[in-house]
Amino acid sequence: MVNKYVCKLLYSHRLLSLIPDNLSRCHGGCSEVDSMTEAVAGENFLLGCISCKIREEVSAKATVDWYFKPLGEEEFRHVSIQNVLHEDFSSRLDWHGTEDPDIQVGAIYVHNITFNDTGTYRCTFQRTLFLPQADQRVTVEKDVELSVVTVASRELAAVISEIMMFVLIIGLQLWLIGILVYCYKKISAEHDAREARKALKAQAELLESKDSCDGVQLE
Repeated sequence: MVNKYVCKLLYSHRLLSLIPDNLSRCHGGCSEVDSMTEAVAGENFLLGCISCKIREEVSAKATVDWYFKPLGEEEFRHVSIQNVLHEDFSSRLDWHGTEDPDIQVGAIYVHNITFNDTGTYRCTFQRTLFLPQADQRVTVEKDVELSVVTVASRELAAVISEIMMFVLIIGLQLWLIGILVYCYKKISAEHDAREARKALKAQAELLESKDSCDGVQLE
């Protein structure tokens, strides 16, 4: 009995060892969504940057730095949130990311977008994972290619949905017209058939009354 119990334990341990390690790696409520890439001049814009931890259960701390490379230039400019390092972004940035030290959302809000803001934005996460054996440092970089337009362009999904709605409305109208024509023809045919039956009945009654009159005259 003991040997059987030991075998079951060994079998269970073997099954657990065969489970891929990445199955235990979950992001919890974190989901890495790409930032929008089109801003309208004169309006505000949210530059999104999300870097989820590989293992949610591990404690960590992180810092986020933003860099900007204008269109046509080769070098990035360092843009800090706490202390704006470039005059182009003075009094124009707000932090819209995670408030605690374990940062996973590093989004920033840019006020009063101008055409000079067109270019590449780089979000850099410097994360330290506090593991039992030793701390692990991870660097994650994400780029956002931002274009600035005068008027916001309509999204393809919105255009397609509008076209589909238009086609659906036209299709429903044609279907209703077809139903009305079919009903009219059916009602008209039934009316004609009813009138024809009435005419035949009247004719039959007339012939019957005529035959009766002829019989009376013969007598």
